[in-house]
Amino acid sequence: MSNYPLTEVGGSAPTVATAQRVAEVLRQTAETRIRVRVNLDGTGTSRLSTGIGFFDHMLDQIARHGLIDMEVDVQGDLHIDGHHTVEDVGITIGQAFAKAVGDKKGLRRYGHAYVPLDEALSRVVVDFSGRPGLDMHVDFTAGMIGAFDTQLTYEFFQGFVNHALVTLHIDNLKGRNAHHQAETIFKAFARALRFALEIDPRSVGVIPSTKGSL
Repeated sequence: MSNYPLTEVGGSAPTVATAQRVAEVLRQTAETRIRVRVNLDGTGTSRLSTGIGFFDHMLDQIARHGLIDMEVDVQGDLHIDGHHTVEDVGITIGQAFAKAVGDKKGLRRYGHAYVPLDEALSRVVVDFSGRPGLDMHVDFTAGMIGAFDTQLTYEFFQGFVNHALVTLHIDNLKGRNAHHQAETIFKAFARALRFALEIDPRSVGVIPSTKGSL
């Protein structure tokens, strides 16, 4: 694990709230050791080291297009394969989101996005509902993208929703190139997160649910 210092990144804070929503989580098992730090009100900077180049590229999409500052530092059992690393990163990022988002007062809660990349097009819809659920429909045209097993895309998002406690719908509507398919999914996820995590100036201090809790 690297020992670089943590730095606060000044960014585009919510319109009304002034406190940045920041969290750090360390997850350690016999298979992986993962440190994640997120700032949900950041500028989109990232520092990523998972050992899987394409996976780092996808996490960078979440940071840049979601305007989320993100640090992910991983030691995983890649001598076996990438499964534990990718799944556990999803879990740890989900835990960090759940911690950073707080009581959800004033949150827009829902977000959706369509993102194209050449021939590929994906749609992602997210709800910070407090209920974990994933519905994902993606038929990748290739099994591997570099050293990244495309099957692990599902495992990443399943780990995320289970621990961020969100409902997430992911649909790749079209695409022939697996790299393009994956990139549109992660970019659309980031854009949906960005909208859902915004503070609604018309609803400050109000939990966005008729139940009064999420």
